[in-house]
Amino acid sequence: MDEIIRATAADGFIKMAVITAKDTVERARVIHNCSPTASAALGRTLCAASIMGNMMKEENASLTIRIAGDGPLAGIVAISDHFGNVRGYVGDPSVDLPLRSDGKLNVGGAVGRNGTLTVSRDIGLKEPYIGSTELVSGEIAEDITSYLLESEQVPSACALGVLVDTDTSIRAAGGFIVQLMPGADEKLISALEENIFMMDQLTTILDEDGTEEIFRQVLKGIEYHIVSHDPVEYRCYCSRERVAEAVRSIGAEELNSVILEGKDVSVSCQFCDSIYTFSPDELQNLLNDPE
Repeated sequence: MDEIIRATAADGFIKMAVITAKDTVERARVIHNCSPTASAALGRTLCAASIMGNMMKEENASLTIRIAGDGPLAGIVAISDHFGNVRGYVGDPSVDLPLRSDGKLNVGGAVGRNGTLTVSRDIGLKEPYIGSTELVSGEIAEDITSYLLESEQVPSACALGVLVDTDTSIRAAGGFIVQLMPGADEKLISALEENIFMMDQLTTILDEDGTEEIFRQVLKGIEYHIVSHDPVEYRCYCSRERVAEAVRSIGAEELNSVILEGKDVSVSCQFCDSIYTFSPDELQNLLNDPE
């Protein structure tokens, strides 16, 4: 089961969240028919969005991460609800680059290193809170870390990983965000930095050891307490009613033109594999009832 586990450490000066998301990322891979490189890029972004969405306290809040780089992947979108359930897509899921010299998937090359990472938080007000920073590497985790520091002034460390199996399915996926609260001792900061630098490869831990080992390695020598376990999944909120509203929004002239063709119109959700079909009569009803 995919879940987010939260912990506090050092008398509350450290907050940490770890996500395991193998099933979530596998669902995204299957829906979008992603290449290994696209799976890794989308999976990392989904994991980050899930953790950050789960941090939001407001009921029915949502968080959107948009990554617009100059690489062939043509952008990434990931949306999380306040529970941490996510959905998302990449511009071109077929993009697959040669491995990097260290044998890892070239996510940074696919995303591109020139561009922006934008986070939008919708808490039910008239306008969402939107923050944006320049991409650091296109590898996602470094870009999230930079965003949290620059846009939200929260010193953080983020690690994200997706392990793709030989059959292109997802073998392991997950990550963590650890944050320092105001007033944290410099020795605490140094200890965290050293622990993260010395820890084993994240995907290896996720694949072989599990989330407990991530906490043990990142918070080595620091007392911590697990405070919550929250199940998460890939979840799309599309419905026939919502798609009908989107179809209606194309305008009367365009809708009339489609109706005159006399054919059924099928609309697929960009986040999941649902397809909604409307007959000419149903389209006419939408035209007659603009509200």
